[in-house]
Amino acid sequence: MSQTTATTAGLQDVVAAPSRICYIDGEQGILAYGGYNIHDLAEKSNFEEVIYLLWHGRLPKSAELDELRANLAANRAIPAELIAMIKSFPAGTKPMDALRTAVSALGLYDPDKDDNSVESNWRKAVRVTSQIGAIVAAFHRIRQGMEPLEPKTDLSLAGNFLWLLNGTEPSEVETKALDIALILHADHEFNASTFAARVTIATLTDMYSAITSAIGTLAGPLHGGANEAVMKMLLEIDAPEKVDAYMANAFAIGKKIMGFGHRVYHTEDPRATHLRHMSEATAERQGNPKWFAMSKRIEELVIAEMDRKGKKIRANVDFYSASTYYMLGITVDLFTPIFAVSRISGWTAHVMEQLQNNRLIRPRADYTGAMPSVEYVAMENR
Repeated sequence: MSQTTATTAGLQDVVAAPSRICYIDGEQGILAYGGYNIHDLAEKSNFEEVIYLLWHGRLPKSAELDELRANLAANRAIPAELIAMIKSFPAGTKPMDALRTAVSALGLYDPDKDDNSVESNWRKAVRVTSQIGAIVAAFHRIRQGMEPLEPKTDLSLAGNFLWLLNGTEPSEVETKALDIALILHADHEFNASTFAARVTIATLTDMYSAITSAIGTLAGPLHGGANEAVMKMLLEIDAPEKVDAYMANAFAIGKKIMGFGHRVYHTEDPRATHLRHMSEATAERQGNPKWFAMSKRIEELVIAEMDRKGKKIRANVDFYSASTYYMLGITVDLFTPIFAVSRISGWTAHVMEQLQNNRLIRPRADYTGAMPSVEYVAMENR
């Protein structure tokens, strides 16, 4: 190594900056936002309260939560010009491409776009957090030949999103299922998309540019698309009685089973615990146990196979989110955009945190090319 003393592939375990937003202990399977264990938040809190926690570093008082909810509700409608732009997208546009483009354009209509003051960034965070779900729902309805719906201000973020997407008010169980999923996906420390947002905002560009970077990063199949692959597998199997044969063949040919294992966690992903419960509860509410039953059997078989090989590989956040989202009427190619609808809370929190004590993020490379003593050779002599 010529310029650096050590390198780590993928920057694994390299500490890039201090942060008070999210704590992870992969060995113990602990995830916490601002000191609050994810299990307590999933069981006792709601997504709006978690947004406040991520942004402010503490849980809100009643009046503060009411104010945040009111601000989020008041900013749900997206500009008519943006809807017209979405209608102009080519047929076959992928949802994440549409979301990335639309969020970038959304900044053009924000009067605070180029103001990086604390107050301005809070207002931008409210707007983009309120509107990102409306963008996803509008795109989905437009590609089906339908008009986008007007948001409802009396519903939670989760409930309003399901309304905008499906055109019917969701049940309490369905709203709660998505609300918990949004909490569980809200932040995960310096993952690829969050770090991309911090790198971008560190140049002192605007929040919309940072969020666009995050969305583009999330679109990669190594980051945000695993639950899509899980659901495609479930659809391919199609029936609980076919699971054992499918999995036996998958193990025999060494096929990778998506939704298991994690770069950070060496035990069960704590988010998977709650999504398993929500998948089961949603199945019971809808009277259709098929997708949960298949998921549960696959999990049992994978754990048994991994234990046999001496590997402690368990379900991650993507595995049970697949069946949960599908039962909520969310099409498979919208699973990753839903990730963004949740993670926008963490992305904006990290953008604002980065700006509080900003320094341009500029790492070095471990140069492996020829040393600067190579003699230049004229074209005719090469």
